[in-house]
Amino acid sequence: MNTATTLGTYALALAVVFGGAFSAGKVAGPMGTPAAESHSAMQAPSAAAGREGHATQPAKEAIPGGLQVSQNGYTLNPLTAEIKAGEPTDFRFTVTGPDDRPVTDFQVVHDKKLHFIVVPRDLGGFQHLHPEMTPDGVWSVKLTLPSSGLYRAFADFAPARGSALTLGTDLSVAGDYEPQAFPQVSRTSTVDGYTVTLDGELTLGRATKITLKVSKDGKPVTDLQPYLGVYGHLVALRARDLAYLHIHPDGELGDGKTKPGPEIVFYAEVPSVGDYRLFLDFKHEGKVRTADFTLGAGQKTPLDLEPTTPPTPTPTASGHGDDHNH
Repeated sequence: MNTATTLGTYALALAVVFGGAFSAGKVAGPMGTPAAESHSAMQAPSAAAGREGHATQPAKEAIPGGLQVSQNGYTLNPLTAEIKAGEPTDFRFTVTGPDDRPVTDFQVVHDKKLHFIVVPRDLGGFQHLHPEMTPDGVWSVKLTLPSSGLYRAFADFAPARGSALTLGTDLSVAGDYEPQAFPQVSRTSTVDGYTVTLDGELTLGRATKITLKVSKDGKPVTDLQPYLGVYGHLVALRARDLAYLHIHPDGELGDGKTKPGPEIVFYAEVPSVGDYRLFLDFKHEGKVRTADFTLGAGQKTPLDLEPTTPPTPTPTASGHGDDHNH
């Protein structure tokens, strides 16, 4: 595929292949956090144990986050028509509401009104950005896409008078393009001299514990810095259709129990078996870095196996400004 025209054809084929979405329940995290207080997610799991071990009713089935450009009356509308490979672009967009007008009133979720995630379709990269909004509801962000190809952009937000949502849209960069193989399963990631290891499993129908441990030069990092109110942000994307899950770590800054490393603990539930890419944002020595992993999700937990119960969620403390640097 060597032209923008072939890219458009490929995008159409992707739309056909990925058009069927899996049903799931609601996950935002820590598990049980109200949707308005968390980045929206692959919508939530089957029946799981409550915080005291009491069973809860299954959540209403819904489409996983990020698979639709429009949901619940809200629509993601890109305004920038052209993006050139390797060139910074002032990418602009709006989110329109049920009245077809740009939404201007959003809840502040983890110190921001909107989180903007961009990944290549082959999931070989990751950008977590925070656009700025004008009074008339137009968002803008400096976006650099390193090479030609197809990308997926996610707008993760909660309107002031609505539930949290993740909307997604495809972006294309013209030029020579060769799709890359999906990254192999990996539980260790290195970035800028840091090593991050992942312990835990993803299991359909069960909230499971995922522990990420950060070290530098062979020594545990015990002084992670807060980034947007927490010590780490974890995004999971399902292979093939890029269904989106954004969860947050267990604990709260200043609660006397949550330590600034080396371990960051998450609880996650996935809506289907298969492969997932996981991206962890963490901050140390004044810079935000991203570690990436590939993990396979196994079969659904047997009915007679007690699901893992995440701890009681607590409100998230206020974090720092947008200093992410990829």
